[in-house]
Amino acid sequence: MSNKLPKELQQLLQEGLAIPANPTALTKNLKLDERRQRALSRYYLDSGSGGLAIGVHTSQFEIREVGLYQPVLELGKEEMDAFCMKSGKTIFRISGVLGNTSQALKEAQISSDMGYHAALLGLAALKSRSNEELISHCKAVAEVIPLIGFYLQSSVGGGVLDFEFWREFSSIKNVVAIKIAPFNRYQTIDVVKGVAASGRAHEIALYTGNDDNIVADLLTRFSIPVGTENVKMNICGGLLGHWAVWNQKAVELFSRIKKSSSSDVTDLLTLGVKITDSNAAFFDSRNMFKGSIAGIHEVLIRQGFLEANNTINPREILSPGQKEEIDRVYQIYPELNDDAFVNENLDKWLR
Repeated sequence: MSNKLPKELQQLLQEGLAIPANPTALTKNLKLDERRQRALSRYYLDSGSGGLAIGVHTSQFEIREVGLYQPVLELGKEEMDAFCMKSGKTIFRISGVLGNTSQALKEAQISSDMGYHAALLGLAALKSRSNEELISHCKAVAEVIPLIGFYLQSSVGGGVLDFEFWREFSSIKNVVAIKIAPFNRYQTIDVVKGVAASGRAHEIALYTGNDDNIVADLLTRFSIPVGTENVKMNICGGLLGHWAVWNQKAVELFSRIKKSSSSDVTDLLTLGVKITDSNAAFFDSRNMFKGSIAGIHEVLIRQGFLEANNTINPREILSPGQKEEIDRVYQIYPELNDDAFVNENLDKWLR
């Protein structure tokens, strides 16, 4: 299998997709709950998501430590295969790849062999390395599978990646996209400037992972001076843990943004504040995001997807007051949840 992304898939990625980060459904014994795992993927696909990201932060990085990385990817592949066969649609398939170079190469090969289109490459394990060492690592993995860069916020383990890193990373020919998720406007701009300076601004798709700024990111048009020209870029899609919940409404919102005119911007930005407030509850911003995975699980439990808040890392639990914060956003922003859609289809997805 070629490790280059076909043009039609690159075009799909650049047109912009709504891509949720797929959680991992576990039993109380921390075994993979296959029925509920399949239901989650079916939910996202039937909601209209254009791709799935599996084995990423929202999936729990620790699935690798308990032998669940490959099984989770396999279940996701089976559900995407079935959906594509039934619907005739193309779904963009992203795997999470991380660790040192040896581990990352192994995960990249597993992903490529399964037919995943690109790897979201996490660099948290290498955050003490120099830019030169990081770029060497990225080039090695890019020999196996197309790459999506990942700027992970520091509060959950990410390192600081500067303009020079993003310029050099973007120059790697098999880099097809970047997920920008530092939750920091200055660092977000560093990524965009780096891509612009690389000369590949029209080849690399930018995706927001800034769950605290989703709508504004998707509405922003960048104009970056490079030499004598201004390079114009936009964030074309989202690859978001936040979209693991209330996904059908998220897809509707994404479609509305893609079709919006200048007269819609104020209303959309107002809606964006409500979404950020909801994210603060889900991701536990008051406690430096310690309850981010547990918060996503809590919503999925309420909707019937998960049986309990089972996580591999025993420290991944709801923070004090977080459940009450989720109660609050459920109450004051009823237009954001997709509970009715889930209620109509849950039995089918859990079959």
